[in-house]
Amino acid sequence: MIGGGYAGVMAANRLTQRDDVTVTLINPRPTFVERIRLHQLVGGSHGAVVDYREVLAEGVRLVVDTVTRIDPAGRSVTLAAGGTVGYDYLIYAVGSGSADPRVPGAAEFAYPIAGLEEAQRLRPVLDAAPATAAVTVVGAGPTGIETAAELAEAGRAVTLVCGGVLGPYLHQRGRRSVAKRLAKLGVTVLDGPGALVTAVTRDAVRLSGGRDLPSKVTIWTAGFGVPDLAVRSGLSTDPLGRLLTDETLTSVDDARIVAAGDSAAPSDLPLRMSCQAAMPMGARAADTVLSRIAGEQPSPLNQVFAGQCVSLGRRAGIFQFAHRDDVALWFHIDGRPGARLKELVCGGTVKHLADEARKSGSYSLHRVSGGAKRRQLLQAERAEAIPTPGQPSAGHSDPGAAPCVR
Repeated sequence: MIGGGYAGVMAANRLTQRDDVTVTLINPRPTFVERIRLHQLVGGSHGAVVDYREVLAEGVRLVVDTVTRIDPAGRSVTLAAGGTVGYDYLIYAVGSGSADPRVPGAAEFAYPIAGLEEAQRLRPVLDAAPATAAVTVVGAGPTGIETAAELAEAGRAVTLVCGGVLGPYLHQRGRRSVAKRLAKLGVTVLDGPGALVTAVTRDAVRLSGGRDLPSKVTIWTAGFGVPDLAVRSGLSTDPLGRLLTDETLTSVDDARIVAAGDSAAPSDLPLRMSCQAAMPMGARAADTVLSRIAGEQPSPLNQVFAGQCVSLGRRAGIFQFAHRDDVALWFHIDGRPGARLKELVCGGTVKHLADEARKSGSYSLHRVSGGAKRRQLLQAERAEAIPTPGQPSAGHSDPGAAPCVR
């Protein structure tokens, strides 16, 4: 098992259902990171880490290291500290992180916060900046909105540069609610075609409309990237670097490699990067491995979404409800009830992992139907990919069962 985030921990815990399976989890940190709380770490209201003893089953061996290469032929992974770890089945759950910013100066002068170490590096920078210092948050997805609100509630002078529309996922009604709350907190929201960042300097952000925006601290939340481990290991990926799999989350190259979470691209139709998708995918990946060990046919992905929750400081939030296929509905819950619901969701993610650690196999949300939309998209793709007479079709064989998962 590579990766100890939401998907990796769920999969590792679930695999302990079988006494004859040895589960090893390789992760670069000794603690579990609550990524959905990293904006709170920046704002000083939460540490965003949990001891693995609280969420990881006792039967899982934790190796604190980084995997530098996967050798599918040799069924082993190479560790940064030296040596290799062999596997019979490998679950690839390396997650996602900050995308490399291509905007001039962004890599040098802006602070990303997609990872624990990044958020920890930003915290003392903010602490050292005067309370009146201009803070610019670039990117108006959930992370950008949450970070801007968290810092503004703490008294910071914050400008949120959208680069487009505020909260692209949100329904227009939900978007109006978020804009109203940000305005109440004193956040200056810059959206529209003139709000695209073209350069970042030590003390300013340059916009596409030609304006230079003073910025003592610039925080970069625009976009996510995935580790290039699959690419470096010669495995098939999508353009972003996510491992290509079929609907059972099995690699299109190797039936002994299964992927889950942000770093997986099932049928080249990846799900929205989120813990909401990662945990069910982790459970599905584990079930795929368990099915292969038992000599059974794995079940396909069956993902359902409920919506998206966004905190707006400690006293407000919004839960944007959605169709099962992850398209936003008009209905949302905001204000203090939205904040309580957001906190319930954050606590619930850790509880799901802890429950699975105590009673492996108890999690079942990955079996709830996600509706017909994904099946329709898959059918449309397959119809376009039907080979002409004489053209071979792609596929891979199942090598059978084995009792060791890494």
